[in-house]
Amino acid sequence: MRDPYQVLGVPKGASQAEVKKAYRRLAKKLHPDANKDDPKAAAQFAELNAAYEILGDEDKRKQFDRGEIDAEGKPRFRGFEGFGAGAGPGAGFGRDSTFESFTWGPEGLRRARGRAGGGAAGAGGFRGFEDILSDVLGGGFSARGGRPGAGAAFETTDFGLGGQDVSASVTITLGEANQGASRRVRLPTGKEVEVKIPAGLSDGQQIRLKGQGMPGLGGGPAGDVLITVNVAPHPLFKVDGLDLRADVPITLYEAVLGGKIRVPTLDGAVELAIPKGTNGGRTFRLKGKGLSGKGTKGDLYVTARIVLPEQSDPQLEDLMRRWQEARPYDPRRNLE
Repeated sequence: MRDPYQVLGVPKGASQAEVKKAYRRLAKKLHPDANKDDPKAAAQFAELNAAYEILGDEDKRKQFDRGEIDAEGKPRFRGFEGFGAGAGPGAGFGRDSTFESFTWGPEGLRRARGRAGGGAAGAGGFRGFEDILSDVLGGGFSARGGRPGAGAAFETTDFGLGGQDVSASVTITLGEANQGASRRVRLPTGKEVEVKIPAGLSDGQQIRLKGQGMPGLGGGPAGDVLITVNVAPHPLFKVDGLDLRADVPITLYEAVLGGKIRVPTLDGAVELAIPKGTNGGRTFRLKGKGLSGKGTKGDLYVTARIVLPEQSDPQLEDLMRRWQEARPYDPRRNLE
């Protein structure tokens, strides 16, 4: 994935407000619902949301700037810790210390427990980590007993370890969350998997792919893949459980005289009858036009917002002055 700053088109010194403003502007421009004829729109929109997940979160942004996570939010490899200059042979182990070592070979993973001591080389008779590693790689230890003269007695156990789970995330549109979708997701391991996203999945829910994670050791079962589904914000609809809410502008004359207007839904535009004398802020319910759930559908709540002409109109102003003089009224009389 590209650098999040490049995706959002902001400099590294941009404020959080500038990052949010850039995201909103691009979200409206790149949203798949507004680019239905562009096959690349969904991928560009997903990349935008992934970038905002990092830069929109101050902690993640600082981690990215420090190089602790990459452009996909995954931790960067920072090497091994704990093997500094002071950890020489025998460091941390006394003559009577017990320890475990693990070997991997044709028979799978084997665990060996032993005690330090005897006539081995190194401080306190314990041969350091380098010597143990040499034995592991060279097959120097048998199933019972160490290398002759090493002074360590081993008791081995065979067992298989299950593989690790692998986490990834995918961003879908609100329409895809409502109808279901299919996505090809690239995992941190480099593997690609096809993910079927069922209808009705909400933001933050996970899909588990059994046995698709890291392979197990010693015959252990493979781990799972956990896909976190993120539902991108919609430029018009706000999610309220299974219900949707939206503001729809109406003209002054539609509010006064009434009429029919076209209202967008996730399933396509529908007609809504606006009665005479509709006040701004009045909410209308469109049954079954919300999100899909288990055996049910939410509703769409549309709130009317009266919008005046963009340019001033002398005739309208004159009409309002004459109306004010002839028929004054106080809609705020009950507020005091």
